[in-house]
Amino acid sequence: MTQLPDSTQRKLGLVIDLDTCVGCHACVVSCKGWNTENYGAPLSDQDPYGADPSGTFLNRVHSYEVQPLATSAMPHPAAQLIHFPKSCLHCEDAPCVTVCPTGASYKRVEDGIVLVNESDCIGCGLCAWACPYGARELDQAEGVMKKCTLCVDRIYNENLPEEDREPACVRTCPAGARHFGDFSDPDSAVSQLVAERGGMDLMPEQGTKPVNKYLPPRPKDGWQGETDVLAPYLEPVAEEPQGFLGWLDKTLEKL
Repeated sequence: MTQLPDSTQRKLGLVIDLDTCVGCHACVVSCKGWNTENYGAPLSDQDPYGADPSGTFLNRVHSYEVQPLATSAMPHPAAQLIHFPKSCLHCEDAPCVTVCPTGASYKRVEDGIVLVNESDCIGCGLCAWACPYGARELDQAEGVMKKCTLCVDRIYNENLPEEDREPACVRTCPAGARHFGDFSDPDSAVSQLVAERGGMDLMPEQGTKPVNKYLPPRPKDGWQGETDVLAPYLEPVAEEPQGFLGWLDKTLEKL
């Protein structure tokens, strides 16, 4: 079985803002595109235009309708639609790594990214069973396990402009709901976001210590009393018609 490193030099990962994500799936499309054309074997699709399409995706977005708890200020809060992106969390204590019988799954010492050496993967699926988040997918065409790589071929690629050296999902998010950085640095943007917004682990009871964090949705503002939001735009500009309209109004009155 593969051994996890005692510690890593950095902890690269994502912060996902559930308050900002609009569920557009741009991250899903960009992830599929980049990882099909670059790192490792392509992400295959089976019968993509048929009656029963399926395929391999490293990032998915699930949508849930949740009911916020009632408070004294909002005794009857409205239900909220929450969009929940999910991919590999690059856990510190990754069970998918320790269960791998060939050593194909491993965690890098230099940055903490969990990867799969596809040439050593036998497609047994043990890592998928061990992952409590369902973040691994067996590519039906290649017969090997696939997972998020944090776009390791982008973030270190010096041939790309500096602004493009981040995961494709982060680069493409139109709402700015995804953030990438080093959690081992308390002064990094992701560390500060987690501290300020109360970033959460997904299913902490599993004990996997996920590196990726989620920012919870913030309470929505409510109107105090009945307010017509269009009222400012419906007020008359002038009490008496002026200019050409004033002349026309007076002319029509004489007819």
